[in-house]
Amino acid sequence: MSKTNPSSPVTVVFLPSGRRGVFSRGISILDAARQLDEPIESICGGRLACGKCQVQIETGAFARLGVRSGPEHVSPITDQERAWLENQPSSPTLLRLACNARILDDVVVFVPEHARIHQQVVRKDATVRVIQVAPTIRQVYVELEPPAMAERQSDWERLRRALVEQWGLNPAELEPAPALLRKLQDELRAGEWKVTVILWRENRVMDLRAGYQEGIWGLAVDVGSTTIAAYLCDLQTGDLLASDATMNPQITYGEDLMSRISYATGNADGLKKLHGSVLKAFRRLASSVARQAGILTVDIHEAVVVGNTTMINLFLGIPPKYLGEAPFALARREAQDWPAAELNLRLHPAANLHIPPAVAGHVGADHVAALLAAEPYEQPGVTLLVDVGTNAEIALWDGRQLYSASSPTGPAFEGAQISHGMRAAPGAIERVRIDRETGAVRYKIIGEERWSDAWTPDQPPALSPTGICGSGVIEAIAEMFLAGVLLADGRFNPRIEHPRIHWQGKRARFTLATEEEVASGHPIVITQEDVRAVQLAKAALYAGCKTLMHEAGVEKLDRVLLAGAFGSYIDPFHALVLGLVPDAPLEEVQAVGNAAGDGARIALLNRERRRAAQQLARSVRYVETAANDFFQDAFIAAIAIPHQHDSFPHIARWLPEPVVRPRGRARRSRRRTK
Repeated sequence: MSKTNPSSPVTVVFLPSGRRGVFSRGISILDAARQLDEPIESICGGRLACGKCQVQIETGAFARLGVRSGPEHVSPITDQERAWLENQPSSPTLLRLACNARILDDVVVFVPEHARIHQQVVRKDATVRVIQVAPTIRQVYVELEPPAMAERQSDWERLRRALVEQWGLNPAELEPAPALLRKLQDELRAGEWKVTVILWRENRVMDLRAGYQEGIWGLAVDVGSTTIAAYLCDLQTGDLLASDATMNPQITYGEDLMSRISYATGNADGLKKLHGSVLKAFRRLASSVARQAGILTVDIHEAVVVGNTTMINLFLGIPPKYLGEAPFALARREAQDWPAAELNLRLHPAANLHIPPAVAGHVGADHVAALLAAEPYEQPGVTLLVDVGTNAEIALWDGRQLYSASSPTGPAFEGAQISHGMRAAPGAIERVRIDRETGAVRYKIIGEERWSDAWTPDQPPALSPTGICGSGVIEAIAEMFLAGVLLADGRFNPRIEHPRIHWQGKRARFTLATEEEVASGHPIVITQEDVRAVQLAKAALYAGCKTLMHEAGVEKLDRVLLAGAFGSYIDPFHALVLGLVPDAPLEEVQAVGNAAGDGARIALLNRERRRAAQQLARSVRYVETAANDFFQDAFIAAIAIPHQHDSFPHIARWLPEPVVRPRGRARRSRRRTK
């Protein structure tokens, strides 16, 4: 029931940015968005003339946000608004124009990508690499004898005999896919008994084409918690033909894995919504890459999908309940092959969906794929592989044994839980530098090649800053520490004078972009709460790395490989300054790109590497961090920036003295957060 008191305040939360505010009842969604600097497209300025400001009103109880939302929490749709929305294909009953919908009660509003002024820059490009092509699918050409009146052989028997005689296949193993039988007889006759056959694993006949026709295609998909990336490959040549990516629409229901597990298990239709939203994103990406390559989605005969265990469960429609409670049991750990039609993926009717194996409860197929691509076990010395994200997966190779663990870093590295945080999108601050002598601040934003100190009235930037993304947050806090603005325990330094430090009582904030530099007129700042959020996230990541080193009995690293969309954009120097990962030679801290996506391509293109993935998953020694005493101790010790001076000899000459250990308040803060 809506609030009837016109003076009672209402809360609005915008997703996926997480911006929220309290407003007077009756304000339009667009006006609320403008006050919160939520960038919703509105070419006509809110006059109901362009229909660009389409938003979705979310339904249900959002415990993590403290809000119950529904379409009745905004004003009824008008005829003029309905005229704009009636032809929209998605969620017509929940889609509204932000300029016309007025807020009557607490509401959660999802802003689709097409309605955002600056759409997200997706950083999950495929790495250029040599992959030996030996897929599970291949094409063969056969010529058949046409049937005679006295024969009793079926057309399938005739095709099977030709495959055995001309290609040496085992007749006892050959089976037709159900979809094949629907077109078998027409294609044989259209090709005058000369046809191209598509085989899966040498035993299942998937497809048939009249005459001689080349062309088989496969799709590799990395379903990340934040971003879904798709790569279309030629299964004959191994060429990457097209790629595309989008934000994971499940963010609407929770930034992190536990939030989504909670939503799936705590709402009657929770799993259905999460499952349906990711499948819809898959179909949209498949259609996009197929269109880029000039083929149809029904021409795609196989897909390999990787993701963490929760993402895979939600993708397959498997309830994730038991992944959210100890001992974090999986429904299945081995590799899986599903008929793509089972999930209505809209690929070829006989297409196969392959899911690589998982290691354990929270170390899934994406981690195994990253191991396939980065191959830390082929590196000399002690090598650490870190896939940085909302839930970080970590692997350590000590020269003999591979160890793996997951660490719950949370969404701070994605720009969430940060006062002016945002995802990597045009206008987001992604690089920060603070002069050690003068204290001058300069930064670089996505979409503008020049640094801010090169902007002039005659040559202003193409975009103005709108927030700060994960890589910018890391650099900003590391630079503030190096400049003496922050003490090692994360507190603002009360003894330093800096024109960009503003105190409010005992709390301070640091201005990165001034109000004159920002179009909204509101400065972009780093607050004490922002620093604390990053400290907790980086401490969890560091502690996970140290726990694996402890299990392996190694004291130092020879090499660190940073993977993932975020990991690949972290500056290695700032990562070490902040204490994100244990110390290593600076030149040996390397970005390896979207290793999970590359591993998915490897599994798609090479059947032997699929088998290697199975062996990898079995051979990894898994370390559970959730109840690990060493992890807890390492976490508390790692909250400072960085926590021990002598632990970082490769960057020690840049670190200010003295390094202050975290006070009890920081320790207590973590205990309350857990």
